[in-house]
Formats: sequence, C-alpha cells, structure tokens
Amino acid sequence: MVDENWNTGYRNTGYRNTGNRNTGDRNTGNWNTGDMNTGYRNTGNWNTGDRNTGYMNTITPDDCLIFNKTAKRNDWDNADKPNWIYINLTEWVYEEDMTDKEKEAYPSYTTTGGYLKCYSDLHHAYIESWENASEEDKKKTFNMPNYDEEIFKEIFGFTPIINDKKKIVIDGKEIELSNESYQELKKSLLN
Repeated sequence: MVDENWNTGYRNTGYRNTGNRNTGDRNTGNWNTGDMNTGYRNTGNWNTGDRNTGYMNTITPDDCLIFNKTAKRNDWDNADKPNWIYINLTEWVYEEDMTDKEKEAYPSYTTTGGYLKCYSDLHHAYIESWENASEEDKKKTFNMPNYDEEIFKEIFGFTPIINDKKKIVIDGKEIELSNESYQELKKSLLN
C-alpha cells in the first residue's frame, strides 16, 4: 500500500515508512515508535536491532525493565500474562446489557441495537476490565515478573484484591459488601 505520505506498509502514522504499524518517520522495520529504525519494536531512533528504547543500537537487548526492575526479556515473553490487561477504550454495549440511564442517554439504541461506550480514561477501562475478569485471570496478575503493588497501582489506578467481598470507605468507615451489592452500587454511581 502506498499513500500520500510515501508509506509502503500498513497502519503507519509517520512519513516514508516501509514497515507496518510505525508511528515515527523513515522506518523500515515494523512496530517502531521512533524514527529511522530498521529493526522491529524500537522506541528510540536509528536502531538496527530490535526492541531498543535508546538510540543507535545494533543489538537486541536481553534485558528489559518490568515493574521498574531489570529482568530478562524472556521472563516477559514467556510469562502467563492476564488477559484483563489488554483493554479497548471503546466497546459495543448491546441493548439487553444497557442500563436505564444508558438507554435514556443514547435513545438511538432502539435502531442500532445498542451504543458505543467510550471510556473517559485508561484507569476507568482497566478497573472495568479487572472487575469483569475471572478469578483465574486475576490471579495471573500477581505472578507477572517483578510484580510490585505500588507500581501496579500507579499504572492501573487501583490496588488489585481477590476475594468475594468488596471493601469501600464511606465517611471514614470501611464497609464490606458482597460482590453483588458492590456491582449494584457501582452501577448506580457510574450511571
């Protein structure tokens, strides 16, 4: 595919790219964010190796940072990562899954069969994904290489807890709710 920006690959944002899914300019590899890379998945510039974050590298590094600590790249590549971390900032909500408030806000649902829900920020989308994940998938979170709760909270916007009860704080008092009661409260607050 050739477009007006002289890109020969697909899904390129920059100019003069020959690879695919590049955001920078003049890349010949794929999935590069920087400029003038010939390797793959580089964030920096002028890299011929793969998966580099810096500049002018010809090697593919064995180490990477996971939760701000050095680890072997294979640790991440081979980790059983939870599915809930792969989110979309938009999702289709079918009519039968819409709340009354959503139906009121999006009356076109009667002809479209639903509406396109757009999350206002990443944290909201991550929290929703976590809450809809299976217990098995949630447990994978704690087994990610170098897992660190404080860094996790900074990235995802919440502290992951696995149990049947949900704790909330109202007027300085911690209250424990069943998962069902928590979901009802959450729906009423979000709508």
